[in-house]
Amino acid sequence: MTRYITKRVLYMLLSLFLIVTATFFLMRVAPGNPFTSEKKLPPEIEKNLISHYGLDDPWYIQYGEYLLRVAQWDFGPSFKYKSQTVNDLINDGFPVSFILGLEAILIALAVGVLLGVIAALRHNKWQDYTAMIIAVLGISVPSFIMATVLQYFLAIKLGIFPVARWESFMHSVLPALALASTPMAFIARLTRSSMLEVLNNDYIKTAKAKGLSGTAITVRHTLRNAMLPIVSYLGPLSAAVLTGSFVIEKIFGIPGLGSHFVISIANRDYTVIMGVTVFYSIILLVCILLVDIAYGLIDPRIKLAVGKKGE
Repeated sequence: MTRYITKRVLYMLLSLFLIVTATFFLMRVAPGNPFTSEKKLPPEIEKNLISHYGLDDPWYIQYGEYLLRVAQWDFGPSFKYKSQTVNDLINDGFPVSFILGLEAILIALAVGVLLGVIAALRHNKWQDYTAMIIAVLGISVPSFIMATVLQYFLAIKLGIFPVARWESFMHSVLPALALASTPMAFIARLTRSSMLEVLNNDYIKTAKAKGLSGTAITVRHTLRNAMLPIVSYLGPLSAAVLTGSFVIEKIFGIPGLGSHFVISIANRDYTVIMGVTVFYSIILLVCILLVDIAYGLIDPRIKLAVGKKGE
């Protein structure tokens, strides 16, 4: 397992290098510069700013310096946020996005697995149809539409939750629900299909023949073996949700990493765009690695197979 993790970490570093390289050159070929705006700066001031930030250096010098800064976990200064670096924006925005994303993942996982289990155990009955209708609605309705619906009914009409802003736990409930609606639906469908497949296996029939209770069969045998597709889906989902939902954060006025990314695109703040992209890529690669490790914890057969191959 140690050799396997070491090998995967090396692959992660190679992937990260390619991502940093691609992001750097894509930003360089983009039209305009970070100081292009509707209110055009005088040529002398714009030239001084470009020289100050080293944007007039040859591309290979800029590229080498950027690789060195990334290796030192320094994404450079922001071109639009005065006296702030990209690291400052990530440090300020990511904790907010992380809390919101963690709430959304827990909601999606709890409700999605519950709906999927009910649908599988009550296959082709009204419970199954009801759960799948909820899942289809969750997949069909975009998160920003769900956000506005929740705001209208639960905040404006009923006054249960605040409409927007980020001040307390109550402010996080509606955006977390909106953010969790789509992944919850996918998890419910994955759980249902995986459990139906597992329920038809011979060892489940043997467990029933031995007189095990329905709860023991569901928890110890069926659900555990049906979790692998869900764990696989949680990898990229966690990276996307934890780093911030751009639209949801904008709708609810949440000062997370997603809102900084949207503003940086509008402002052509290249260092913020590149820094957030690299940061998101790191989170994604780490989540995928954790998913692979979780496979071995959930299914010991996968762990033994890895050990035998010496990976």
